[in-house]
Amino acid sequence: MTEGRKPTSLKDLDTRLNAAIRHRDDNFGKGSKKGKRGGGQSGIGFAFKIGADIVSALIVGVGIGLLLDNWLGTKPWFLLLFFILGAAAGFMNVFRTVRGLDMTAGYKMPGRVDEKSEATPDKGREEG
Repeated sequence: MTEGRKPTSLKDLDTRLNAAIRHRDDNFGKGSKKGKRGGGQSGIGFAFKIGADIVSALIVGVGIGLLLDNWLGTKPWFLLLFFILGAAAGFMNVFRTVRGLDMTAGYKMPGRVDEKSEATPDKGREEG
């Protein structure tokens, strides 16, 4: 299948990759304020996302509470407990969304560089 094609060199691949990264940054604005609320979402979309986060967390919490109450016969207690836990989870999701932490691994602010991650094995970690 690839008998007639010459394999691409790593330099060519690096050049094409850097061009694609520059193109992406030019088109989507590297470091722009758009990324703070989910990539330039409209205000009504952002409000619906917040509302859906709270409602879905409450529905899951109440559903788990009702299932446990019916299974164990402890009528209002698990419902109340999981309603409170669901509300807390919903507000935590809203907080993370508003702060721009919703899709970031490790809950770091997007675009921020951690000082510890910049340390190389040669330098080591500086105390102080």
